[in-house]
Amino acid sequence: MSTQEPESGTESPQAQRLERKEQRKQEREAAESEAAAEVEGKTVTLKVFRYDPEIADKQEPRFDTFHVPFEEGMTVLDALIYARDQFDSSLTFRHSCRQAVCGSDALFINGSQRLGCQTQISDLNNSEVVRVEPLPHRDVVKDLVVDMEHFYEQMHAVDPFFDPDEEPDGEQLQSRENREKVKMSTRCIWCGACMSSCNIAAGDNEYLGPAAINKAYRFYFDEREGEEKQQERLEIIEQEHGVWRCQTQFSCTTVCPKDIPLTEHIQELKREAVKSNLKFW
Repeated sequence: MSTQEPESGTESPQAQRLERKEQRKQEREAAESEAAAEVEGKTVTLKVFRYDPEIADKQEPRFDTFHVPFEEGMTVLDALIYARDQFDSSLTFRHSCRQAVCGSDALFINGSQRLGCQTQISDLNNSEVVRVEPLPHRDVVKDLVVDMEHFYEQMHAVDPFFDPDEEPDGEQLQSRENREKVKMSTRCIWCGACMSSCNIAAGDNEYLGPAAINKAYRFYFDEREGEEKQQERLEIIEQEHGVWRCQTQFSCTTVCPKDIPLTEHIQELKREAVKSNLKFW
């Protein structure tokens, strides 16, 4: 066993680790200061759609421009709230939870359906101007607010609730495997982004649409659903304006803020509709 003293001037391993830790801290603080310096004085240019049918000089649609001070982590919704609170209190848009759960702030941002609270300004930094419009293919009520009544009617058309054959005596359990199958479909927040992006829905007002069909998928494939109701639900979605109107463009899947594979769900229900009509002699 060596009893040799460490050479004079040689740091212990612990001291070396502490030194490296302190160096990393200084580098991190320097990077943060540099980033803060870049952000300071930076503004976001919002070009926002405006329309108000109740005021004569605002009945003609137009775009207003707002220059909003940029902050790290700012979302499009944050910028809109600042513009409303600081520049124009009449600017109208929907928002609620600000956590991508309520689905109320679905907007057409830089040419794509997105949630305002989920869209970081920094993710749009390739654009000099952030263009914000109401969802396409919807009647505009005021500014960025659209009429969602028809969307809700389509959602309710598929009977979005359980209807078992018999009332369970107690808790009705679901297997893990079945839960995994329907899990993604349960993430729908009724934002309407998918419906707005669908070219078929734009031309066929009776088309159920991807959100409603996804809701039907969620209950149809749930093992706790009653067989009679399951068949009724299948008959609803295989009608003329149901799953067969989908042309598999994947636009709904692309814009879904919850990453639900909507197109895949529609195709699976198509297969179920075909199987239910097969007869063997």
